[in-house]
Amino acid sequence: MSVLEVKHLTKTFGKFNALYDVNFDVKKGEVFGFIGPNGAGKSTTIRVLLGILKATEGQVKVFGKDAWDEAVDIHKHLAYVPGDVNLWPNLTGGEVIDLFVKLRGGNNNHKREELIKKFDLDPTKKCRTYSKGNRQKVALVAAFSSDADLYVLDEPTSGLDPLMERVFQECVMDVKSQGKSVLLSSHILSEVEKLCDRVGIIRQGQIIESGSLNEMRHLTRTHILVDTKQSITALEEFNGVHDIEETENGLTFQVDTEELDNVIKHVSQFGILKLESAPPTLEDLFMRHYEGNEKQGVTTNG
Repeated sequence: MSVLEVKHLTKTFGKFNALYDVNFDVKKGEVFGFIGPNGAGKSTTIRVLLGILKATEGQVKVFGKDAWDEAVDIHKHLAYVPGDVNLWPNLTGGEVIDLFVKLRGGNNNHKREELIKKFDLDPTKKCRTYSKGNRQKVALVAAFSSDADLYVLDEPTSGLDPLMERVFQECVMDVKSQGKSVLLSSHILSEVEKLCDRVGIIRQGQIIESGSLNEMRHLTRTHILVDTKQSITALEEFNGVHDIEETENGLTFQVDTEELDNVIKHVSQFGILKLESAPPTLEDLFMRHYEGNEKQGVTTNG
C-alpha cells in the first residue's frame, strides 16, 4: 500500500520546466531516499506534495487524497522538517514544540521529554538565541513527538553534528519500526544508504533512476584489490574493467558487476594471495549518473 503516490508530475514556472513527468511512490512502513544535486527539483516536489505549490500537470496523492485540494486533512497526519528552520524569535524552543504538537492534535509529553534529552536541547531558551543546529533540533523534536503517518524530511540534519545525526537516524528507524513512512531528501549519501529501503535520483527535474539499492547495484562497479603469486596479464582486455593501478598492496581496479565472474576466474589463474572487494556504494551510483557534462560544479545538496 502506498502512502504517497506521485504520477506524471510536471511543474512549470513560466517557460521554465522545474519538474517533468516525475513518478515515484512511498509505501507504508518504508523509508524512501530522494536525492539529487542543487536545483534538481527535490524541494519543488516536496512543496507540491505539501500543498504549497499546485502541480501544472499530473497527480500527487497523500493517504489517497489530492495534495492540493485536501492539504488541510493531509497535514493532520503528516510531519515536515525543512532544511532551514525559521522559528518565532520570542518563543522558547519548548513553546514552539508544544505549539506544533498541539496543531496536530497530539499531546505526548513523555515522548517530547525523551526527544529533548536525546537531542541535547535546552527548551527554555528563546528561539532567537538558537544556532542553526538547535533550530533543526526543535523541528525534529516537534516532528518525532507527533504521531504522524508520513514524515517528510528535507535535508533534516543540516547543521547537526555527527552525534546528533546518529540520534536522528535512530528516530527514523524507530518510526519505521512502528509502520510509519518517511520521505528523506538528503545530500548525505551515507545517511541515505544506511536508512533507506528504496532511492529515487532526480536530475534536472526528472527521476533518472529509482529502486532498492540492491536493484541499482548493477549500474555500479565493484572495487577489487588483489595480490597474486604471478603478475596478472591481459586484464585490460576484459570488458567492464576500469582504473587498473599497481599499488604496494597489490593490483587495484574496478569491475562492472555483470563481468565480475569472468574477471575473478581470470585473476585466479595467477595464484591469489589476497583478495578484497568493496561493494558499490550509493555515492558511486550517484556519481556515475553525473559523469561527463555534469562533472563541473556538481553539488549534492539542496
